[in-house]
Amino acid sequence: MTTVLIVDDQPLQRFGFRMLLDSVAETEVIGEAANGTEAVRRAAELRPDVVLMDVRMPGMDGIEATRRVVASGGRSRVLVLTTFDLDEYVHAALRAGASGFLLKDARPEELLAGIRAVAAGDAVIAPALTRRLLDEFTQHLPSGNSSSDQARKLASLTEREREILVAIGKGWSNGEIATNFVLSESTVKTHVGRVLAKIEVRDRIQAVIFAYDLGLARPNPG
Repeated sequence: MTTVLIVDDQPLQRFGFRMLLDSVAETEVIGEAANGTEAVRRAAELRPDVVLMDVRMPGMDGIEATRRVVASGGRSRVLVLTTFDLDEYVHAALRAGASGFLLKDARPEELLAGIRAVAAGDAVIAPALTRRLLDEFTQHLPSGNSSSDQARKLASLTEREREILVAIGKGWSNGEIATNFVLSESTVKTHVGRVLAKIEVRDRIQAVIFAYDLGLARPNPG
């Protein structure tokens, strides 16, 4: 059973999500919030597995709410919901610690699959879509985002782990990494897990952002 907190300023939208999630045995809606401030408070009280987070809300928006939920160090993971597939806020939400995002017009089975993935500690965004999003948004980000702390974490990686990180930054799936490095997928999964632990990120999406910050991956030209 995956527990979910629904955050959206539109009552009808919250009702629709609740109806869907209550219709399946694998999810349980344990609360709702109508704005970011309420979302942070409710997440701390209820400790849901997944927070379905709207972006545009009055007062504290979903980006700041995501940042605070993640910074609290709790068990809850955030799945951001957005209206547009290249919403200007998506990249900021991912940087704030969201484990992925879905469109609000996603099919019911896509939303349920996304919730399962996030609850399991995976990232919702497929590698190819991750690459497309970051290619779009990093073109508008200032350079020099890396820090000495990030450099220290990078230095802790073995040569193979650094190669795996670069591959993750390119948006390669585990299967693609396995093929290119002539490794089994189980070995790749082990390497990926070690990379995530060493650079201290929650999931694959955050690893992609880490790679972009350090210049290990760059937007595609054009």
